[in-house]
Amino acid sequence: MAAESGKKWVLTVTAQTPTNIAVIKYWGKRDEDLILPINDSISVTLDPDHLCTTTSVAVSPAFTQDRMWLNGKEVSLSGGRYQNCLRELRSRASDVEDEEKGIKIAKKDWEKLHVHVVSYNNFPTAAGLASSAAGLACLGSGSACRSLYGGFVKWIMGKEENGSDSIAVQLEDEKHWDDLVIIIAVVSSRQKETSSTSGMRDTVETSMLIKHRAKVAYTFDAGPNAVLISHNRKAAALLLQRLLFYFPPQSDTDLNSYVIGDKTILKDAGIHEMKDIEALAPPPEIKDTNLTQRHKGDVSYFICTRPGRGPVVLTDESRSLINPETGLPK
Repeated sequence: MAAESGKKWVLTVTAQTPTNIAVIKYWGKRDEDLILPINDSISVTLDPDHLCTTTSVAVSPAFTQDRMWLNGKEVSLSGGRYQNCLRELRSRASDVEDEEKGIKIAKKDWEKLHVHVVSYNNFPTAAGLASSAAGLACLGSGSACRSLYGGFVKWIMGKEENGSDSIAVQLEDEKHWDDLVIIIAVVSSRQKETSSTSGMRDTVETSMLIKHRAKVAYTFDAGPNAVLISHNRKAAALLLQRLLFYFPPQSDTDLNSYVIGDKTILKDAGIHEMKDIEALAPPPEIKDTNLTQRHKGDVSYFICTRPGRGPVVLTDESRSLINPETGLPK
């Protein structure tokens, strides 16, 4: 079999995974080990053209240990969650054959093989932008299951102790509300000081109100970064005008780096260059001039996006993040 042939082959596969933003968030787990939530949650999957993770996985008999790199930096896989997920993936792996490369892996071989994982997020990792739903998704994030589908997705909390009925289901695909626009104001791209896991655990252990909170909608997601959803492009253009009026960029900032993602919203808002932001008039609904103070530089940048599709496998090997000869990041 290939795993014992002595040939130093490397087999890779690459996928692109979207992130999601909760519109009804889950907060707290009824089982920490199985990551079972105390309430249902609903999210919108974001367009992977604007917010996504590209992940390449390689397997080779030459690898001596499991390794992972995220955004260019190697991360430890020693944590219990990672090891549990890798163990589960190996148990579920089936026979694999690549006739073109002459590689054949039997199901029993997976226990002896190690993997290299290289993942790149095109959005702030762990800053609260549901980054746990992509990149490290398969290695321990509950909300990751909502990124398995495009459009609008519900994670059903379930009732079974073994979690067999705690699953994600697609409510509607991304075309259901195709003129919906999501604008994210990135105030901070730093890693969160308190992880969602720690925050949820503390809440469940100390809050007397958590059982009541689980019964109502909690919609604030993305940590310190505000997510604003407009029901159509016209409303989004007006919203972006107001956001840029109150939160203009620093004078030396490039417009293309201050508003990223779907830049066509800028044109809808009448913004073509930096001087157009400087020339924006106060919103007409504001009568008190004391409320027209502008906060230059308080927002790092804006992301304009829309609902998008679910994950896909990238068949173009040139898009792999792993060197096919060495099995290491390119």
